[in-house]
Amino acid sequence: MSFHLIIGDKLHSSWSLRGALALDLAGAAYTETLIKLGQPDTRALILQHSATGKVPLLKTEHGTIADSLAIAEYLNERFPAAQLWPADIKARAQARSACAQMHSGFFALRGNLPFDLSHDQALVPMPAEAQADIERIIALWAECRAVASERGPYLFGRLSVADAFFAPVAVRLRTYRVELSAEDQAYIDAIYLWPAFKAWQQAGLEEVQG
Repeated sequence: MSFHLIIGDKLHSSWSLRGALALDLAGAAYTETLIKLGQPDTRALILQHSATGKVPLLKTEHGTIADSLAIAEYLNERFPAAQLWPADIKARAQARSACAQMHSGFFALRGNLPFDLSHDQALVPMPAEAQADIERIIALWAECRAVASERGPYLFGRLSVADAFFAPVAVRLRTYRVELSAEDQAYIDAIYLWPAFKAWQQAGLEEVQG
């Protein structure tokens, strides 16, 4: 069983981060190829691996899996003992709902607060549509905690795919210095202490220096 992950810059590719964190949750060893985004040859290089023209991509013995959510579901099937989703059916349903909402929405947040691990400055003024996205995300996190059947610092107690999907959001909220409740700040702190996230963050910041 071998896995190869095609990713964009660790500094800027939030979706690639989600794929890498899902692999960490599964406990799956993998190799990676990093393709620098925003370059004249970026699309051509990605197309060598998949017709989507997007990252992340996971190469497996069953073919190339495109899209971070599809990667997470594939890994969940391959590594059932890892329990990438919450064990409780109610919590699991909410976790999938939260990830799907993140996957298909919050465009104002993404557009106004670009993912950049090296950023450290508040956005003033915060656009109303971005503030609305932030408030919905905070409410969504509360909805996740409300149905969690396990205790712990993450959205459903222990680490799950939901945390992999909201880790880039945690980065945005911290790097743009968004004021949050103590509970939500503690959740972001937990994400930043996740070893797999810390390793990705360090590598991303080294890209700035390199």
